[in-house]
Amino acid sequence: MSTSSDSVAAANAPSAPTSTKFTRYELLVMVLLAVAHFTIVLDFMVLSPLSAILLDKLSITTAQFGRVVSVYAFSAGFSGILAATFADRFDRKRLLLVFYAGFILGTLLCGFAHDYTELLLARMVTGLFGGVMGSISFAIITDLFPLERRGRVMGLVGMAFAASQVLGLPFGVYLATHYGWHSPFFLIVILSLPVIGVVAWGLRPIDGHLALQDSEPGWRRLWRTVSRARYVRGFTATTLLASGGFMLMPFGSAFAVNNLGIDLDHLPMVYLVTGIATIFFGPMAGRMADRHGKFRIFVIGSAISMLITAIYTHLGPTPLIAVIGLNVVMFAGITGRMVAAQTLVSAVPDARERGAFMSVNSAVQQLSGGLSAMVAGWIVVQTPTGPIDRYGLLGWVVCLAMLVTIFLMRRIDRMVQADQT
Repeated sequence: MSTSSDSVAAANAPSAPTSTKFTRYELLVMVLLAVAHFTIVLDFMVLSPLSAILLDKLSITTAQFGRVVSVYAFSAGFSGILAATFADRFDRKRLLLVFYAGFILGTLLCGFAHDYTELLLARMVTGLFGGVMGSISFAIITDLFPLERRGRVMGLVGMAFAASQVLGLPFGVYLATHYGWHSPFFLIVILSLPVIGVVAWGLRPIDGHLALQDSEPGWRRLWRTVSRARYVRGFTATTLLASGGFMLMPFGSAFAVNNLGIDLDHLPMVYLVTGIATIFFGPMAGRMADRHGKFRIFVIGSAISMLITAIYTHLGPTPLIAVIGLNVVMFAGITGRMVAAQTLVSAVPDARERGAFMSVNSAVQQLSGGLSAMVAGWIVVQTPTGPIDRYGLLGWVVCLAMLVTIFLMRRIDRMVQADQT
């Protein structure tokens, strides 16, 4: 059955939807979105290794650090809901430019923050703009690429996550250790400026969806989006998908340093090796999802993630090589489940409501993440001697969320399969 998704892809993309090869322009779009996504992910990810430094430098508690992480997510959730009222009424290229410029400004403010309050406010600004970038990028991908090739595109964009570990986190930790914790934020600003230039000059207008719009008020469009049963299933799955990462990662480096016995000088090595391995996992997961089925790859990735999470979060002092090995396997599982899940969820909305759906989906993802980071800050406690207590309990909570998500994603897979027949 030909879907509205295919129609919009045909209107925006220069190549035939049935082609298995990407054109030069499609490759440019993929690389551009991947690099932009890299800077967004790096901005979030860099906070995790900085936790071991900020807890000491700013004299803040784990609960306060949890708020620094969660305020980004809450402001991103707010802007995502607001964006749902107008996201489908504008050329997606223009939206990308506006929100990416705001993200750069917010990151620059993080670099100039001098205390806890200023950092908290700067993260709020960054979240207002950066948190919507993912929904715009995924709407563009879904507009331009049909479902049978979308897994590979999601896999490439997902490499941004790995690249942020390989190129960004080790260098960010090095900069923070030697030049102060502000310096990684300035690095992200420097990396982002060329990207926004290429978006402005190299990306064509993406407006095929505008022909499908009507004069319906934004608030009514928002209500229709959040109340439609088909979409609610996608939002529910996304809510649980986001909870795991936001719970574990904010305190990942503090746990590695204080509980596993990994010193700060060796911490970049953990991220570097894990990231290099994950760079290969992203495209591989995308190809496997296109070839063997999105849901099957999601289940396999979830099983691996749950097993390693249960082991890792209960470890005591551990040799560096074992920590690296466990991280590599865990991120292989995480990458597989995220690429497969994002591809499946991208097929849920109708073309004319895609921007609204992606915006709300991003909002619930961020709000769920913010709540999860806050809850994680309440669960774990840093003892007076340094170790993070109750990280194992956090691991069990994350495993339970992953298990429930498998059942939710199964329903979405059946729904998408029915659309394709």
